[in-house]
Amino acid sequence: MEKPKIYDKDFKEKAVQLGFEIGLKKAAIYLGIRYYSMVKWKKEYLKFGSSSFCGRGSTRLNEEQTKFSKLKRKLKNELKESELKLEIFKNGAKYISQGRLMLYQFIESNEDKYTAGKICKTFGISYLSYTKWKNQILSPRQRRNQLLKEEISSVFYEYKELYGVPRITAELQSRGFKVKEGRIYMYMKQLGLISKIRKDRRPKTSICYNPYAFPNILNQQFTVEESSRVWVSGINRIKTANGLLALTIIMDLFDMKIIGWSLSDGQSIKETTIPAWEMAVKNRKINKELIFHSNHGAQYANKIFTRKLEAYKFIKISMSEKGNYSDSSIAESFFNSLKCDLLDLNMLLSKEKMREKILEYLNKMH
Repeated sequence: MEKPKIYDKDFKEKAVQLGFEIGLKKAAIYLGIRYYSMVKWKKEYLKFGSSSFCGRGSTRLNEEQTKFSKLKRKLKNELKESELKLEIFKNGAKYISQGRLMLYQFIESNEDKYTAGKICKTFGISYLSYTKWKNQILSPRQRRNQLLKEEISSVFYEYKELYGVPRITAELQSRGFKVKEGRIYMYMKQLGLISKIRKDRRPKTSICYNPYAFPNILNQQFTVEESSRVWVSGINRIKTANGLLALTIIMDLFDMKIIGWSLSDGQSIKETTIPAWEMAVKNRKINKELIFHSNHGAQYANKIFTRKLEAYKFIKISMSEKGNYSDSSIAESFFNSLKCDLLDLNMLLSKEKMREKILEYLNKMH
């Protein structure tokens, strides 16, 4: 006796779909099966839909049971994922305090076991940063040096630019780095990182005469009754992810408005003081005697800029004495406020982003 054929779920569903299209009888003839089977399959499919044709030994689930089954599978997968993350964390936790270089090396050595993406996610590391590090055509020594520079920058901004060479060296040594102060000093110099409380260890030299240096006329007389009677100027360097920006400002002490500024990559006279001055005289007229006060910086105490100022007959040039920055405190106060309001000390912005933020701030002060 011929054994009845057994058809799987996929075949039955396709057979029913064909029956809908060309009719059950034609479909039965075309597929070589009994018409009665087609009728039976159609009824089951119309009643249970995708839960039809469970087969022998299987239990058909209702809607609630189906949802529960899906939730159970989801929780099971999440538990498995959590257990994997816990295993990764246990194996790599000892490298966290040793800096990003050691974590990167741990990821690289365990990629085949866990995949780099899962390890990065577990430790909160950017996968893109890791791949950039890995794909660099650098020797192992160059990689270590690059990561050490990143750690130096991280510590420097983590402690609000207050740590110098000794403290950063001690901090890195506590994190497992075998480094000495000389190496940290060299890298900090390359990165342009200068502590805010760094002691001035430069040797004292004899003072050379500069014909373009002027005496202090302002003498801390900061109260001004009229516009365009006292202007103060200053220059400050601002760190970005890809270099320094030089911000030059000119402020009218009457209303503390920034009436002229220049934001440049370089620090030459043509990039700093001259464009800032030209903007200031365009924004405010000089009809009476005006004191222009600055420090003794090379951008101010020079022949070109001095002649630019002396072309206006009402201007008196005033400069702070070397080593005494009290009269420049107004400009310094502005720069400090700018940094507090705009700069995130834990993250360096690109030059383009920093320009946008500074110019937006200056336009509000204008």
